[in-house]
This record gives sequence, C-alpha cells and structure tokens, in this order.
Amino acid sequence: MDIVRRVHSMRELSRQARVKGQRIGFVPTMGALHDGHAALIRRMSEHADVVVVSVFVNPTQFGPREDLEAYPRDLIGDTDRCIREGADYLFVPGVDDIYPEGPRVWVDVPDLGDRLEGAQRPGHFRGVATVVLKLFHIVQPHATAFGQKDAQQVAVVRRLIEDLMLDIELHVVPTARDPRGLALSSRNRYLSPEQYEAALAIPRALTAARQVVEQGQQKTDDVRAAVRDVLDAEPGLAVDYVELVHPQTLVPVGLIGEHALLLVAVRCGETRLIDNALLVRP
Repeated sequence: MDIVRRVHSMRELSRQARVKGQRIGFVPTMGALHDGHAALIRRMSEHADVVVVSVFVNPTQFGPREDLEAYPRDLIGDTDRCIREGADYLFVPGVDDIYPEGPRVWVDVPDLGDRLEGAQRPGHFRGVATVVLKLFHIVQPHATAFGQKDAQQVAVVRRLIEDLMLDIELHVVPTARDPRGLALSSRNRYLSPEQYEAALAIPRALTAARQVVEQGQQKTDDVRAAVRDVLDAEPGLAVDYVELVHPQTLVPVGLIGEHALLLVAVRCGETRLIDNALLVRP
C-alpha cells in the first residue's frame, strides 16, 4: 500500500487506474479507523479493483465549540489497518491541500442538512458536502462506501450524488457494533468505563423501539416515548433528540407506515453519540 499526500499525485494515480480500465472504490474517513471503517474497505474491495482510503480531519464541519483539536488522530494505526484490509492507497492530504486559499466555495444541501444534526451543529453538513465533493473530484471513484451509523450523512451524500449527477455508486454498509451493541465510533475512545456502561442504554433504547413496533404500535409519539423511557432512566446521558423520520427525506412522520427511521443523539459526559434504527411495521 502506498501513502499519498498530494492532490496532484492522487489525481494522477486515479487517472492511471482509469486508463487501465480499473474500477476505483473510495472510503473517505477522518481517521482513527475501527472495525466499522474496515467493513467499508472490505465492501469496496468486493466492488472495485483499486481501493483508496482517505484520512482527513475536515475543519469546516466542526463548530466553534466542537472537538477539532481533540479529535483522535492515529495515522500509524490507520496505516496498519488499511494494510491489513487490503487498501491500495491511503490518501492523507493536509488542510492546505484541500483548502489552499481557505474555503471559498460551499456546497449546501438544504432541508436534509438543516435539521437534526444540522440544527444541533449549524454548518456541519455544508462542511461535509463541500469536502466530500472535493474528495470525489480528486479521487474520481466509481464507487464509494459510507456507514449507516451516520444516517443523515448518508442521506446528504446520496442527494449530493443524485442532484449533481455524479457517476458514483453509493454503498451503504450496516452499522458496526461492539459485542454489547454500542455502535462503533472514533469518539468511543473518549468514554470512561462508567460512561461506556451508560452509553449502552442507546442500543437498549433502539431495541425497545423495535419491540413496541413489533407489538403493533404505529404512533411515532408512543415509539418515541418508549425510547425516552430507556434513555432518561440513565443519569449518565443527556438526550439531544429522539426523532422518527422518513428514511430518505428525513421528514418527521406521525405514523410508522411500512417503515420509519429512528434517529437518536445523546451526550455522555463530553462525548456526543448518535445511532439509528430502521423500524419496519410487521
């Protein structure tokens, strides 16, 4: 595996791969790679000849009070993980490479990017959409993989690809979880043992939602109440939101039709955790 640091070098490698008729699979990340990222790399290995993983902690998606400087960085560990999973290139640009004159042009995905996480973190998805489009233009992938854990990000990227008519296949990989059900996240390493135990209320709350839906409950207010009962019973958690929305549009729904997407965001100490579940009516 080669480590690539310059935009022009990555572009040239992608150009050479395309000239050879090779399919390029791309996994954009912010590093601190875990088993969830490994699943994305494996998915791209199944659907591409050349797999590129990027590690770039994107400053434009962090708010003024968020953890940009504290965000975990582990390039040595990320390199080892990419080698083990069979990636061909690890693209590690610097901020000056992606924003040589600072961010001057923005990509905005209104509606999808303004609610839920967007309301809690104003400007977050503008930063996400902008950097993802920049990386797509550099790497020129045929396919890309994102994790279902970041369901709103997936919806934003899907809209970006569709509306800008990008010739890129989007693969959404199921949420990777640890043995006790907590969704894997680079931020989990911030959790103390006590906070980790508190965070396990999140997968329990998702299970409670599935159970009430399986029992025939269709009113989203009642499903939301079942989720809040579990989360509010854990004093180590502070709930930001519990919402049930349409899986593609993220518009809130009052009744669970064939299915609805449950989205949860909580704070555990200084760590913010998100998770989701697709609820399917029996």
